[in-house]
Amino acid sequence: MLFLMLPRPVQRLLILGWDAADWQIIDPLIARGQMPNLAAIIAAGTRANLRTMEPKLSPILWSTIATGKTADKHGILNFVEPNPSGEGVRVSSSTTRKTKALWNILTQSALRVHTVGWYASHPAEPITGTCVSNLLMEQAPSTTSAPWPLMAGVVHGSPECATRVAAARVRVTDITRDELKELLPNAAQAGRGDHRPATLAKEFARMRSLHRAAIETLRSGAWDCAMVFHDTIDTIGHHFMEYRPPRMDHVKPADLRVYGEVMDRVYRMHDRLLGELLEAAGVGTSVILISDHGFHSGTERPVILDVSKEERATLESRWHRVHGVAIFSGPGFRSGESIGAPTLLDIAPTALAALGLGIGLDMDGRVVTEAFEVAPALATVPSWDDVPGNAGMHPPEMRQDPFEASDALQQLIDLGYMADMGGDHKKLVELTRRESQFNLAVVLMTTGRAALAVPIFTKLVAEHPSEIRYLSLLVHCQHAAGDYAASLALFEQWEHQSPGSAESAMLRVVSHIALGNDAAAADAMESLVRNHGRAPDLARPIADIYALLGQWQTSGEYAARAVTHDPNTPEPRLSAARAALELGNFEECAEFCMDATERDMAIPEAHHLLGAALAWAGELEHAAQSFQIALKFAPKNRDSLAFAAAVEHARGNASAAADLDARLLESSQQGSGSTARTPSVQHSTRTADAWKKGARS
Repeated sequence: MLFLMLPRPVQRLLILGWDAADWQIIDPLIARGQMPNLAAIIAAGTRANLRTMEPKLSPILWSTIATGKTADKHGILNFVEPNPSGEGVRVSSSTTRKTKALWNILTQSALRVHTVGWYASHPAEPITGTCVSNLLMEQAPSTTSAPWPLMAGVVHGSPECATRVAAARVRVTDITRDELKELLPNAAQAGRGDHRPATLAKEFARMRSLHRAAIETLRSGAWDCAMVFHDTIDTIGHHFMEYRPPRMDHVKPADLRVYGEVMDRVYRMHDRLLGELLEAAGVGTSVILISDHGFHSGTERPVILDVSKEERATLESRWHRVHGVAIFSGPGFRSGESIGAPTLLDIAPTALAALGLGIGLDMDGRVVTEAFEVAPALATVPSWDDVPGNAGMHPPEMRQDPFEASDALQQLIDLGYMADMGGDHKKLVELTRRESQFNLAVVLMTTGRAALAVPIFTKLVAEHPSEIRYLSLLVHCQHAAGDYAASLALFEQWEHQSPGSAESAMLRVVSHIALGNDAAAADAMESLVRNHGRAPDLARPIADIYALLGQWQTSGEYAARAVTHDPNTPEPRLSAARAALELGNFEECAEFCMDATERDMAIPEAHHLLGAALAWAGELEHAAQSFQIALKFAPKNRDSLAFAAAVEHARGNASAAADLDARLLESSQQGSGSTARTPSVQHSTRTADAWKKGARS
């Protein structure tokens, strides 16, 4: 398929996945000089927040990253899946994926590609390079002397490479006490019978094994692209993030002393492994380093105590923050830059463009062109799935024994992602089917296809009427689909099952607003404020609902409370900035916007609101600069394009204004408005049209 090749911005690409890596931990460690290798690739590249998707479950997300497609297209819907025979479950398999991943496309394009440890990659696919599946550590013996043969299907590659990969594995029994101290310097203070050091040693062994396998793979011959994945930050985070300072109320001071350094040390170890991986990759290698989501590490950490195993399995994803990390570094990429938040869907198209390949029109993401030093030439194909030729995929008749992966299944139970059904395989299969359907509905709902999700949620609610998750998301889904009357009809059932739910109270108000039921909306709002108005964590959503009602003074008051409650995140300041702008407090709006950008520079709406405030205050030059930054992060946003064009017209810059007008027209024709990747200034009277007319409210 060489006819699809274009000039390549990069000659060799390393894609490195760190599950759950988060800037909130990385940036302070870099500032203290404790992650020098990561600091170096950031300085030589472009950084961004990487926006995750729902549900925030790693196999779904990493399959989305590898394919550039939503989960309904790629087919991986859970950590596990029912075995095709109907007996038991298996870890989600590469044979279940319904579309080509990056490694298949590159194989088909005569490029040599390696993959190591990627989620849902077992059994290893017959790609042009070496494929090491995510079940490398399966069937590890509990003693040092027992043999440990590679499980069938773990490695595809030369026999010599498979032998080296097998030898690279590290047993838990191989981890010495001194080595464990690298992560747990106070291990000697752990109490007798404390299982946590053993848990840490198991994850340490897994991390080292995957890293050593990656090094052996990179050294196995020339390659064009390598994809290496580590889930250690996430898995250790679920066990140990609660012990990281500042101390959570339920954590004992003794546990903080023993385990408080674990998470930072895991990051520092990842940095050391990064340096070794870059050395093995060689000079001239470009890097895309990503995480599928972030991980709460401060005041927003959830407390998951005294819940059933089934409940815990649904709550663990609360640890995951909406923003992961993205770094595009090395030859071909811009250096020292920050850009707006791309999504997981954008990684595969960007990697294809970097390697000179066409983008599938059936992919759901875009090329992050702003990360490149020179915008790459772009070509498209209707679908890579329809391009004939050997793509290194398994034949459809290939199947995996569902009980082969028992160790991996037990790890998911230990992490809380799966409930332990005590060996009841029939019950486990039923739960897996149900949760996979639930995940599919969430994917549809959160990617703008709520109407398609309604029948799935409706069936789930009919079969399991006591499951509040299903009912609440059915109501949300009906609301998102515009069926406000249907959603309102279910509020009594929701509130009966979950008395005092603030979520249902807020959605009730919003539904009445959408239907134009002003009196009912006022009554519902009064009830919401009476029952929940003093909750500090609800101050920001209440502020935003008052904004929907046009009650900007009250919105500003609640936004101020939200800023006090959560001083370290930008979102409350955006709510406060919106209110200040509408009230004509332009200087105050500007201050909130600048405070927000100090916490996260790459928020398009903060720069848009700042530009609007400056324009209304008559500071047109600075307003134009702010809109330029907003459009750097969100180049197709119509609100920003319209306002920026109006400002340039007012400044007499006819050429700049004409260019912005043309971009606005193109964006309107493409339907690229205020989406998840662009700023949204809803219900604002401070629009570009109002400013052009000289309106003052």
